[in-house]
Amino acid sequence: MCTSLPPAAYQDPAADDAQEPRSSRQKAFPPAPEPLPVPVMDNHTHLDFPDGKAPVGISAALDAAAAVGVQGAVQVGCDLESSRFTVQAVDLDRRLLGAVALHPNDAPRYAARGQLEEALAEIEQLAAHPRIRAIGETGLDFYRTEGEGLAHQRHSFRRHIDIAKRLDLTLQIHDRDAHDDVVQVLREEGAPERVVFHCFSGDEDLARTCNEEGWWMSFAGTLTFRNAANLRAALAVADPELVLVETDAPFLTPHPHRGRPNASYMVPYTVRAMAELTGTDLAGLCAGIAANTVKAYGSWD
Repeated sequence: MCTSLPPAAYQDPAADDAQEPRSSRQKAFPPAPEPLPVPVMDNHTHLDFPDGKAPVGISAALDAAAAVGVQGAVQVGCDLESSRFTVQAVDLDRRLLGAVALHPNDAPRYAARGQLEEALAEIEQLAAHPRIRAIGETGLDFYRTEGEGLAHQRHSFRRHIDIAKRLDLTLQIHDRDAHDDVVQVLREEGAPERVVFHCFSGDEDLARTCNEEGWWMSFAGTLTFRNAANLRAALAVADPELVLVETDAPFLTPHPHRGRPNASYMVPYTVRAMAELTGTDLAGLCAGIAANTVKAYGSWD
């Protein structure tokens, strides 16, 4: 686990940036944004994935987020190691809830070692912790996996759906280049009561499907990218009661700091972009996102 640093570790990048070649990824954390008028939650982050010039501990990361109006987060597991970390993390700080799963791209690796069913059984055991509120991230990824691996992905996805339904947990979807197939599997298996499309990557057609099914759409920093017209079109038709926000930190840092490390304190950049794109009052949007997040995962108390 990382050594804790004060929140200011996120907020003074200038001196280090001057030393970095422009061709390399900048490793200093961006400056903190203006605080949000109403607190929200980051419903998808990876605190165990190291990034930046120095490690940042759980409490320091959440302190920095709280200082700008991000009052809690969902720490997400992608394999057994990160899912075990997640269970430990939610016991360390009450500002965290957790999600545990095998990422779609990891399922074929477990299967190749003959360990997929064993790993899924441990995920179910970890999910019994009262502050683990979701099974995720799980789903389909046609970008990095192909051939026989896709069959293992589908099997793993169906098993995660079953676990979520039996434990009455939210299902966090990873969907990359697989929109139609993800929807098909959800409909064939019967979706859990609560489904979140993490880092929503579809267009307005998928957004309308989510509206019809009552599935939440979680928008990340990708919404602010210049080439993300599909996401802006999706947000325009998304039911406001089904809209969430996330970082997927340390990935997908929003504009204007794309390419720098991401963290939960960066959520306000995305929320302000959402308000501008939809012509929505910022405070009202924040209140709506906060209420939606509690409906999706339950109370942080």
